[in-house]
Amino acid sequence: MEPLSSFVVKKNSLNHKVTRRKTLRNTKGKHNNQSTKLLKMKLNKLLLAIPFTFIPLAFIQNKGLDEIIQPGDKVEKLADGFLFTEGPVADSKGNVYFTDQPNDRIMEWSLSGKLTTFMQPCGRSNGMSFDKDGNLWTCADQKNELWCISPDKKVIVIPSTYNGKPLNGPNDLWNTPDGGVYFTDPFYRRSWWDHDAVPQDCQAVYYLKPDHKTIVRVADDLMAPNGIVGTPDGKTLFVADIRGNKTWEYSINNDGSLGNKKLFCDMGSDGMTIDIMGNIYLTGKGVTIFNKNGVLSGNIPVPEDWTANVCFGGDDMKSLFITASKGLYRIRSKIKGAY
Repeated sequence: MEPLSSFVVKKNSLNHKVTRRKTLRNTKGKHNNQSTKLLKMKLNKLLLAIPFTFIPLAFIQNKGLDEIIQPGDKVEKLADGFLFTEGPVADSKGNVYFTDQPNDRIMEWSLSGKLTTFMQPCGRSNGMSFDKDGNLWTCADQKNELWCISPDKKVIVIPSTYNGKPLNGPNDLWNTPDGGVYFTDPFYRRSWWDHDAVPQDCQAVYYLKPDHKTIVRVADDLMAPNGIVGTPDGKTLFVADIRGNKTWEYSINNDGSLGNKKLFCDMGSDGMTIDIMGNIYLTGKGVTIFNKNGVLSGNIPVPEDWTANVCFGGDDMKSLFITASKGLYRIRSKIKGAY
């Protein structure tokens, strides 16, 4: 656009001075307007950049959880009246077993929705896992042992010592495809124990070889290893350090030793499980889900003070069963569980 002064008729010097003042004022105003617009554009860009720093994270979390749990679904309480529920695991049909440790019993929730006592007493069983032959393995910490319970309820007590000393208190375990067992051994003082000292020199992760006679220590650098689960192919192991507030990922070597330790996520856990897509389900305050790359997907709220453990069950393995304080809960999943 041409300058305003080119359209002004200069009749005399006074008019010329007045016109020149107007021209300068208008030109200055135009420059001010342009500067203001430019500043606003920069501010808008800056303000727009700030939400986009946070919005994608929230979007990924919501989208990630929506891909697993139907939006709007909430957990349903199946049963209550227990003292403390733990160790849920499903058999090959999808019936779910869990422990009520203070009451020294293993409970069964059938596919038909019937609740029964599977075994009482049960050695104060805590975490549990099924092997490929249908035997139920438990961390029986009344005497710091591992138990193998056959389908007809015969109990085999596994020799549970390391370096000639009792274990601290086996907490959770996972059965490998080839017959081995990985288990965590933190130390939590129990009211039914008659000892106060920690038997072992650290709180560690162990591997029971397929001969079910030899126990090997495979990780000794965690503060309090607790939840544990492996991938169905037997190649990767996840261990939650609840006191260190981390969950670690390891590769499983042919001899059962662990390698390539790396941080999976900055969150510890009590019990844990995995689905067929590799999503990891951690517990504590509700159920928190991370995808296979350790990216947070979201949290499933549970109306209890503490969520202890979780597993998949049901005839299609798409029901997520949750043991939390005094109750047993369930929520449907879009994804089939591995365990």
